[in-house]
Amino acid sequence: MKKLLELYSSWRGKSPLNIERLEGAGSNRAYYRIVDKDGQSVIGVVGTSRDENHAFVYLANHFAQRQLPVPRVLAVSADETCYLQTDLGNTSLFDAIRGGREAGGRYNLKEQQLLRRTIRELPNIQLRGARGLDFSNCYPQPEFDTESVLYDLNYFKYCFLKATEIDFHEPKLEANFRLFAKDLTAERMDSFLYRDFQARNIMLDSNGSPHFIDFQGGRRGPFYYDLASFLWQASAKYSFKLRRELVFEYYNSLKNYTEVPSKHHFVERLSLFVLFRTLQVLGAYGFRGYFERKRYFIDSIPPAIQNLRDLLELPAETFPYPYLTDLLHQITLLPQFAQIEEPAANRTDGFRTTQHDIYTAHPLDGPATFSKYDGRGPLRVRVFSFSYRKGLPEDTSGNGGGYVFDCRSTHNPGRYEPYKKITGLDEAVIRFLEDDGEILEFLKPVYQLANHHVERYLQRGFTDLMFSFGCTGGQHRSVYSAQHLAEHLNRKYGVEVIINHREQGITQTLPATR
Repeated sequence: MKKLLELYSSWRGKSPLNIERLEGAGSNRAYYRIVDKDGQSVIGVVGTSRDENHAFVYLANHFAQRQLPVPRVLAVSADETCYLQTDLGNTSLFDAIRGGREAGGRYNLKEQQLLRRTIRELPNIQLRGARGLDFSNCYPQPEFDTESVLYDLNYFKYCFLKATEIDFHEPKLEANFRLFAKDLTAERMDSFLYRDFQARNIMLDSNGSPHFIDFQGGRRGPFYYDLASFLWQASAKYSFKLRRELVFEYYNSLKNYTEVPSKHHFVERLSLFVLFRTLQVLGAYGFRGYFERKRYFIDSIPPAIQNLRDLLELPAETFPYPYLTDLLHQITLLPQFAQIEEPAANRTDGFRTTQHDIYTAHPLDGPATFSKYDGRGPLRVRVFSFSYRKGLPEDTSGNGGGYVFDCRSTHNPGRYEPYKKITGLDEAVIRFLEDDGEILEFLKPVYQLANHHVERYLQRGFTDLMFSFGCTGGQHRSVYSAQHLAEHLNRKYGVEVIINHREQGITQTLPATR
């Protein structure tokens, strides 16, 4: 701290007014916000590894020359144990998309747009950033190579696989590891591999534009790694649909910087890196969770296992490492990693494709967008019967109404004396309407529409849906229709349904059963 303050005073020509320690990252560096009396701030960094600090300073200066969105280095101590950089503010992408993450992966349009802007910018730092870069300055090594791949795979083996107590044949596993490493390093190595490309390491300015930090672990390597690292981060819970769209954004942006591989090749290679990154993460979670007993990492293991489970549903030829994939299948079946079933639209499936096409929609994609009202739940359905003579029912939810169905095209029992003093809740009226049959034909498409709407609202976590049925007096046809739709939805989906036969003064609640 003393040396950092001396550096600041030497650079600024005066002492700071205030210094505040910031939440640290996963490394051994300490970060401080240093503010002068004019309110201007910089970030001070103290690191115990001179080589790591040197890597950051070199890379930051190089990227600044390439006019990339990174912090500028302002001053460095003579021994490179501390340095000053520009302050990019307090808002990280991780914080900005917190709502979608906490809603189980239901990201609203604003959050999705931030993710798209970020993923479109990634090839910029990977490809433009690599031009003229002296990779010998990288830390702890200059290149993504077979040795580094095997190190991470063995990290998975010793810190996670052995902790599961699954018996395995180590020479066979090592043979598959070497094949895997050969395939991963066969890809072109002309880009900057960020290595720790995640939402916490992306700061957003007032316009929502991304700026990159904490890239000191980067090296030369294939561009697939960072894409896999970002989009398959288990805690982000990106939906299959959103993940596909972000891959599409990246693929299109990549064309601005280099000749892109075919879609088929791109998908195949990306799948390999997704598997590698998943194993790498499980190794880290195993060490931090099983050995250091840190709760956050233990809790992160099941979502990572779900990513692994989804990957293993890809065609067998995707991963030509039979012994390794057999072990991974065994892991996904362990009782401590039991699968929690979710609605298809909420699942964070692996990178499945239709005929290896990253553009084509898929039935499992789920909803394309979400709104600020998503994820609140649970759903409550309100069903009204009413008379058109007295106007439409009032919507008290503030959502603006819902569906209104006009029952007046169907045969009216109110025209006949025996039914004039009873309602659509009475057996005689029910028999009249059902024997006549017109009301049943009328309700068929209503049920289909209502089913679809309720299912989508349940998927998106909406809280309120309203159906209203009107007829001449609000006594027979509308009452029958409202009552039967309400009972149908409550029975089929287990949601709470409030029935209001307005003109009859009858209100009934069918409680939720799920």
